[in-house]
Amino acid sequence: MIDINSSAGEENSILSVRLKREQASDLGIGISELAGMLSPLIGGEEVSSWTDTRGETYDVVVRLPRDQRANAAALGELMIKVPGDDASGSPHMVRLDQVADIAVVPAASEIRRLDMSREILISADVSGRAAGDVTAELEAMVAKQDLPTGYRIKFGGDSEDIQEATGGMFKALTMAVIFIYVVLASQFGSFTQPIAIMAALPLSLIGVLLGLMVAGSTINMFSMIGFIMLMGLVTKNGILLVDFANRERRQGATLSEALVNAGAVRFRPIIMTSLAMIAGMIPLALAAGGGGAQRAPMAHAVIGGLVSSTLLTLIVVPVILSYIDSLTLWIAGRVRTHSLSESELHSPKSAQP
Repeated sequence: MIDINSSAGEENSILSVRLKREQASDLGIGISELAGMLSPLIGGEEVSSWTDTRGETYDVVVRLPRDQRANAAALGELMIKVPGDDASGSPHMVRLDQVADIAVVPAASEIRRLDMSREILISADVSGRAAGDVTAELEAMVAKQDLPTGYRIKFGGDSEDIQEATGGMFKALTMAVIFIYVVLASQFGSFTQPIAIMAALPLSLIGVLLGLMVAGSTINMFSMIGFIMLMGLVTKNGILLVDFANRERRQGATLSEALVNAGAVRFRPIIMTSLAMIAGMIPLALAAGGGGAQRAPMAHAVIGGLVSSTLLTLIVVPVILSYIDSLTLWIAGRVRTHSLSESELHSPKSAQP
């Protein structure tokens, strides 16, 4: 981490005037009265205005000289009026340091607030490492700290943005899976065949992780975008297989024959479309400078996911489709047997001779 800055790093000196409550109460002086007396002396009070020969008007402000305003000892010698008069009828005057403690104390250069609470902002830049990895280490270090009551540490900036974006990505991923299933179910007229097609989605995740590992990339925003892109690219291969198999079965072929023919006929289109997409992603994957290096993990994820899903889809999708068809036939047979048993149970018995 570099360029570490803190809003409390630069201290400023301020003049602190704290009321001596017991002495001030005996003399009838409160905080408001003391502030009212010191305000014109320290901050100044506008008493008049002055116009120069050019017609420009200036406010005339009266206050103590600069050396006395910044000198705690000089301020302590100021005489202030207290309520009441002495025996001769003159105003009763006391020194300021008799009713207040005056000192120059250090203070923060700025006062920040977040959610109605005081805060100290600490900022830093990350160099040579992923922001997510650094944030995870910082969170582990913070978890070990025993903070006093009322204190808490909250991460913000890019770290907070990454967390929010990650949550949005997972929502987008979930919605993509749901919409893909709805579209496939409506197009194929089946609730089970889309399951076989979408079985290629987790297979692409294997390639995504391997692609990022080989390229030395991390799981970040762009790699997540690449995985969402894979949703449509990967299901395309399964759609080609299942659609051709359905066409073959409508022509009288068995499921096994239909799947074998689909794999043989659709193999070339599947490989060609996947290779075309991989070739298009290679320039982005090799980008090493400027903004290209930031977007390279997206290409790494897409290339790895396409390689693994293309190879495994040709094997896994036919197998899952066979199991789904066998399960469907088994359930249909059980339902048919149960219906026949029910009908025989309620049918009238034949007359005995």
